Amino acid sequence: MSQDKFRQKVEGLLAFADVKINGDRPWDIQVHNDKLYARLLANGSLGLCESYMDGWWDCDRLDEFSDRILKAHLDTRVIPRTYFFDVFKAKLFNLQKPSKAFKVGKHHYDIGNDLYRRMLGERLIYSCGYWKDATTLDEAQEAKLDLICRKVDLQPGMRVLDIGCGWGGTAKFAVEHYNVEVVGITVSEEQVRLGKEICQGLPIEIRLQDYRSLEGLFDRILSIGMFEHVGYKNYVAFMKVVNRCLKDDGLFLLHTIGGNRSVTTIDKCIERYIFPNSMLPSANQISAAIEGLFVLEDWHSFGVDYDKTLMQWYKNFHENWDVLKKNYDERFCRMWKFYLLACAGSFRARQNQVWQIVLSPGGVPSGYQAKR
Repeated sequence: MSQDKFRQKVEGLLAFADVKINGDRPWDIQVHNDKLYARLLANGSLGLCESYMDGWWDCDRLDEFSDRILKAHLDTRVIPRTYFFDVFKAKLFNLQKPSKAFKVGKHHYDIGNDLYRRMLGERLIYSCGYWKDATTLDEAQEAKLDLICRKVDLQPGMRVLDIGCGWGGTAKFAVEHYNVEVVGITVSEEQVRLGKEICQGLPIEIRLQDYRSLEGLFDRILSIGMFEHVGYKNYVAFMKVVNRCLKDDGLFLLHTIGGNRSVTTIDKCIERYIFPNSMLPSANQISAAIEGLFVLEDWHSFGVDYDKTLMQWYKNFHENWDVLKKNYDERFCRMWKFYLLACAGSFRARQNQVWQIVLSPGGVPSGYQAKR
């Protein structure tokens, strides 16, 4: 097929999303290399991402572009050549087995604490903020942390487990505002190092540890933005660990990104460049994993808030690039920009969701009162 035929095919697809090639609207794409069209048709979203990283095209508003192509379901109209192999591999192998548990830590979370300090805000919280009454990123993250603490009814003296504790921001908030003690685990060496520094002098223990090796009993368990790394083959095993470590009268809060349908793979660009071996759970997969282990007390959905959170992270990243670029090259900048803005568009298009789910081992005797 000739370059003109490839271009016509891509133009036809983009028309479903009202996106034009070399148009003058913010969401239109500006093409710098005519080989782009064949690359997109062969490799789908990975080709879109990598060609942007290579400077083959630009767009003034990647977030609006992403929103439009996802609302038009263009991601399902182009099947990359490797799709069936990726599905087969995910079904045949456990890509999130214990020996691979620390891969995402090294690949993503260990790339530089300075990057995350400048991007995430005061408490270094790398998950969706709660914007109900907030006007700034820090306010939204504080509101989210307080909402979580209220949902699990934290009381002074409780022992709390934070699975996927990041840099200890949640643990520090809970200790300072609710007078509890916290054990946090993460698969990132850099998060452990900085987290111990941030939480120094507080009743907080931060460990480099995979969730499967957890022991002990806790009054409350939290997992915020970590379940996306568990993988569908391990959802039940994860829930069994939580059930084993939670006291009979305890509460577990799961905060996770979710997908609208059950899948066994993730977008190839995200998998290769951002979060290796990650996967978004569906409501059906979560429900199946908790069956026989927990009572569902509350399910709160606020995925639109992640659009605002990601746009603020991008703003911080963009404004700090002159400082950050001494440690990262231009291709990294384009990759990170694509990651943040394309993800913002995916939440705006309601393709991805954010859920906070409260679970109890046997049901709250007097009934659970939902907090918002």
